[in-house]
Amino acid sequence: GGSVKAEKMPEGEKTTQFKQEEEQQQKEEEQEGLIEFYGSYQELFQFFCSNTTIHGAIRLVCSKKNKMKTAFWSVLFFLTFGLMYWQFGILYREYFSYPVNLNLNLNSDRLTFPAVTLCTLNPYRYSAIRKKLDELDQITHQTLLDLYDYNMSLAQSEWSTLSTRKRSSRSLLHHVQRHPLRRQKRDNLVNMPENSPSVDKNDWKIGFVLCSENNKDCFHQAYSSGVDAVREWYSFHYINILAQMPDAKALDESDFENFIYACRFNEATCDKANYTHFHHPLYGNCYTFNDNSSSLWTSSLPGINNGLSLVVRTEQNDFIPLLSTVTGARVMVHDQNEPAFMDDGGFNVRPGIETSISMRKEMTVRLGGSYSDCTEDGSDVPVQNLYSSRYTEQVCIRSCFQLNMVQRCGCAYYFYPLPQGAEYCDYTKHVAWGYCYYKLLAEFKADVLGCFHKCRKPCRMTEYQLSAGYSRWPSAVSEDWVFYVLSQQNKYNITSKRNGVAKVNIFFEEWNYKTNGESPAFTVVTLLSQLGNQWSLWFGSSVLSVMELAELILDFMAITLILAVRWCRSRQRLSPPGPPPTSQDNPALQDGAPGLSAPHRFTVEAVVTMLPPYNSLEPRGLSRDGEVGHE
Repeated sequence: GGSVKAEKMPEGEKTTQFKQEEEQQQKEEEQEGLIEFYGSYQELFQFFCSNTTIHGAIRLVCSKKNKMKTAFWSVLFFLTFGLMYWQFGILYREYFSYPVNLNLNLNSDRLTFPAVTLCTLNPYRYSAIRKKLDELDQITHQTLLDLYDYNMSLAQSEWSTLSTRKRSSRSLLHHVQRHPLRRQKRDNLVNMPENSPSVDKNDWKIGFVLCSENNKDCFHQAYSSGVDAVREWYSFHYINILAQMPDAKALDESDFENFIYACRFNEATCDKANYTHFHHPLYGNCYTFNDNSSSLWTSSLPGINNGLSLVVRTEQNDFIPLLSTVTGARVMVHDQNEPAFMDDGGFNVRPGIETSISMRKEMTVRLGGSYSDCTEDGSDVPVQNLYSSRYTEQVCIRSCFQLNMVQRCGCAYYFYPLPQGAEYCDYTKHVAWGYCYYKLLAEFKADVLGCFHKCRKPCRMTEYQLSAGYSRWPSAVSEDWVFYVLSQQNKYNITSKRNGVAKVNIFFEEWNYKTNGESPAFTVVTLLSQLGNQWSLWFGSSVLSVMELAELILDFMAITLILAVRWCRSRQRLSPPGPPPTSQDNPALQDGAPGLSAPHRFTVEAVVTMLPPYNSLEPRGLSRDGEVGHE
């Protein structure tokens, strides 16, 4: 049997309790919580579209009863978003291309006068190598006689003396015969036989052949001009003679007084403290003015009277006519602490002419880093600087070639500085260096060595724009007394008056100098401004509207995370706890027939609880009086 015990509450008390619970729940709903969240995606998007300040979003909610309008505004809304972000992509691409603006400034200030290098244009016949040069001249004399039937007069030596001189197997003649100057056919560069019939000279080229050490490979260096061929061939052997000198100071034979007749700057006389001297293999003695950084010249005023004025001797005497075929001098204007590359920036001064060179200073300042590949001081360039000067692009390119020359050919080219531990190329020690040099030079010009890519432009550089004017000097009326005074002052009688001297004036054209600078064309502020313009154009919104959109994205991610957690928990609840018990695990289930005949007694206790109101979330306690017992 069973009995049920339940306590019944009066009907009036139930109604009062229900009202109290409803009022409590209503107060809780009206009270604003610390964190308010949404129950679904639909509720989230409805709240966003109804309250956002982004134009057009409200139409997605207001027109929800008209599906065609809703679809139209949805397409228009997302199309506008796509166009805006397409514009954003263009702005970002322009920003990360790092464009620059060119700024041009004109400055007025006292100008530091640049360094000026002047060369004689005549390689000097130095006493330390005079004998070998005389021997080379005799060999060249015989070569010109064989090729062109030209008998060159030799004033510096006597052929009879040299012809009787005993030479060893390693003498200069032996090496010259290894690289002879020959006449070659234009089409296939085949050497002409000695007893060949006379042909048109235009059908031949003049050149010389350079072969490897084992003579398996040869390099044909040919020229359409016989003058160029003779000069290049003579220069090749001349460099070998210079490289055999153990001490380069033996070639330091400065003759400043016999080259510079007069020197004035700002109408004041120059002295030896204002110049430095060096020797150039092809341009002879060179003098650099205003190269001393401790006391640099400055120009207070522009004009020809406030610059450098030089009177130089251009008459040739005891020089090498086969190496230099021009008369005059070579001048170059460059910045201090920069080497004078006379081949690149120099120009010739004509004899008997007054050359007036006006200058304009121009500075260039580039942005480094991501804006350009310029370098500040060359420390980040993978090329060792072999010059004792600051970094320039030409310094780097020549250093790169010299390092490749040492690596490939085992010796250094005489025109460039000597790397540590290397020696200059000389065919008494390096038999096939000429072959290696010309092959490497061809690769260098074709940028196979990569020197032009490795060497970058400096971020700061100073250049001088030059313009020259010419006039006859001295004039026909004044040349007699001018030459007489110069000869008395310098104790030198000029034999060729018209080709004996020249005058050079170098000065600033104006007091202003130009500065070309770079500045970023697209900064972070510019980028934000452009992004704001695009956002306002397409949606008419502000920064707070962007924050609303960011809030929508965060809420969307939070709802997704909550739904994912709920889904995982529901999957765990629905999964079975384990397999059902079997007859082997429960002895009571074994031998089912006998078990059915034996009656069992059990007790059931039921608990009856009053259901809480529908809107109440308060837990209800169990009534212990509602227990029913059965036996």
